[in-house]
Order: sequence, then C-alpha cells, then structure tokens
Amino acid sequence: MEKNNFIDYIRIFCRSGHGGAGSRHFMRTKFNPQAGPDGGNGGRGGHIILRGNKQLWTLLHLRYYKNVIAEDGEGGSKNNRTGADGKDIIIEVPLGTIARNEETNKIEAEILEHGKEVTWIPGGRGGLGNASFATATNQAPEYAQPGEPGIEAWKTLELKVLADVGLVGFPNAGKSTLLSVLTAAKPKIADYAFTTLTPQLGIVDYRDGKSFCIADLPGIIEGAAEGKGLGHRFLRHIERNAVLLFVIPADSKNHKNEFEVLLSELKEFNPELLQKDFLIAISKSDMLDDELKTEIEKELPENIPHIYISSVTQQNLTELKDLLWKSVDSSIIS
Repeated sequence: MEKNNFIDYIRIFCRSGHGGAGSRHFMRTKFNPQAGPDGGNGGRGGHIILRGNKQLWTLLHLRYYKNVIAEDGEGGSKNNRTGADGKDIIIEVPLGTIARNEETNKIEAEILEHGKEVTWIPGGRGGLGNASFATATNQAPEYAQPGEPGIEAWKTLELKVLADVGLVGFPNAGKSTLLSVLTAAKPKIADYAFTTLTPQLGIVDYRDGKSFCIADLPGIIEGAAEGKGLGHRFLRHIERNAVLLFVIPADSKNHKNEFEVLLSELKEFNPELLQKDFLIAISKSDMLDDELKTEIEKELPENIPHIYISSVTQQNLTELKDLLWKSVDSSIIS
C-alpha cells in the first residue's frame, strides 16, 4: 500500500488551447450597406496552470490523469465581438513539485508555496479581426488573423519532498523508529532492508510552540547515485532538506566506512549536497558502554557534530532535538 499511495513522478501529455480565429466581417445597415469592417478578435486558448497545495503530499491524484487538454478559444464575430477565452485547466500539486519538458529535461516551473500559480503551458493567442486592420488608406481590409495554435508536448511532474531535516542512512539504520518517536508519524517498521520504500514526513514539536519537519527517506546502498537500489528516486528528495542527519547504528561493523560511503553517494549524485549542514546520530546506543563509545569516537569525523541516541530508551532525544533545531534555525537565517 505504501508504494501505491506515494507517487513522486508523473508523465503526462499536455496541450494548451488553440487561439480563436479573428472574424472577417463587414457591417451592413439599412442606411449604410458599406458601414465598414466590424470583425472581432478571437479568444485566447486555455492555459494549463500549476497551483501549489500544501494539503497534498503526493502526485497520486494525477496517476490516471494522462491527457491534459485545455479548451480552445472561440472565434471573433460581427459587431466587434471578441470570442470567449478557452477555459484554463488548473493542476493542483504538492509543494516541492518540479515541472519539466520531457524531451529537453528543462525545468519549466517549480512550486514551493501554497496557493502559488504558474502558467505552465500558455494557450495560443486569438487572431485579430479585420476591424483591427482598418486604416485611413485601407478602410475595408478583407483579411483577419487565424488564432495561434496551442502548445502540445509530453511533460513530467517530479516531486522532491520539502522537509527541514532528512534522515540519511543504510537500510535498517533505525531511521523509521527514530521518526516514529520524534513525531506522530507512523512509518512501517520491520527488521529487514528497505522497509521504507517512500519518504515519510513528520512534524517535531519543539519548545515555545516551535516545530520543524523531518523526513525519513529510503535507505542508501552503495551505487545509489548510479541508480542501484532505490537510487535516484531516493536521492532527489535529499536536495530539498536544509539539514541532513546521518543515522549510523551502534552495531555497524565500521562506522567510519559507513559514513564515507553515504557521503560518497551524495557527492556523486550532486556535489552541492555537501554544502548542507550535517549531523551524525549513532542509533541503538543503549547497547553501548563507555569503552565502546570511546572506540566509535575515534572513527567519527571531528568537524561534524555527533550524538549517541536510542529510540527505544529515549536516550538523548531531547538533546538531539536541540541540535537539529539549532542547525535548522541557522540555515533559515543564513
């Protein structure tokens, strides 16, 4: 069910509306059979518009919405009447959605704010009627413009989760359990790899009514940047997180190597990810004594803050919240 309910990539065929043709008409009255041109302009073709909706967390509602075709504009008519514009189509998308041209892969729109509207694919302009071409030297133009055609193409919508903190780690590192105790989220938790197939979001209640959003992201494996495992589907969501919390289990065979592999995959996918704030949490630390902690300490990078935690015993979770808030708050200010 989890995999079916979270859709973060959609491919759709779009066509904006054609513009209506201008009218080639001449006014005829009882007392003036040659009263002059009165052909009106054609209406604009319908736009395809993207609108941000903070209540949406997935592109699931667009899964079977494969053809998006906007209404054509109406043609102009006599008495200088402009044709009606084609009806716009508004597609509501979750915050963090990127719209691309499938052929060029160029980003055409990015929705980050609730209620923000972007005209993604404009409709064709309506043609001018012959009344628009009348001049002192050409008082009876015999021509009018056709409407401009709409734009049609295959497009893609891609969702990158918006969260302040992203949990990064190998499968079974304890990320889902941590999310469940820090927030009210209820991710699927089990003792096997790739329990989390899709991002899970939760809100951490902090002090004085403050809060921040945290995302449990699918686990990395070596080669993720090349598309192995959940590959790019996972890594693209990290691009939105201000802070990355590396979760490394206490029972890891080599804590230093695990961190370096995670870091290497991020760098290979997008070197800019290395500019984010990093924190390290050693999970399942209730099984450690002081001697083991001292040994692990030697394997951790000196320039990155770290903390020993246990989701089961709630060890150092308040201190973890303090560290995360400090990092999130500083990233907002900067």
